[in-house]
Amino acid sequence: MVAIWVIVGVVAGATGVTIGFLALREARAAVADCLRTVARQSADGAADLKAIRDVAVHRYDALEEMSGRLSFSVALINGLGDGIVLTSINGRSETRTYVRPVRGGKGPQPLSPEEEQAVRAARLGIGP
Repeated sequence: MVAIWVIVGVVAGATGVTIGFLALREARAAVADCLRTVARQSADGAADLKAIRDVAVHRYDALEEMSGRLSFSVALINGLGDGIVLTSINGRSETRTYVRPVRGGKGPQPLSPEEEQAVRAARLGIGP
């Protein structure tokens, strides 16, 4: 009886590995196809990867004293994942605005969670 369960387990494991391998191969083929399409479009002049194409705004309450989501981060990202995040933190008596660069979807210095969310939304196409 134990031998049957061992055989069933081995067959199930081998089937899972095979399915995983086939899915990985299909995913790699899809990525390669997308890269070929992007390269072809950029060679034809149809797509400019350096142009700003992904934009998203994330509004939030940065300070406890303020409500109404008056603070915001705006991500302006190109097709290569490069761009800027413009952040404005609004308080009762002052406003601070600053810009951080983004390279490959990441900041050279750590981005705040709100800035990360703006960049993520821009890269996913969940913009305004």
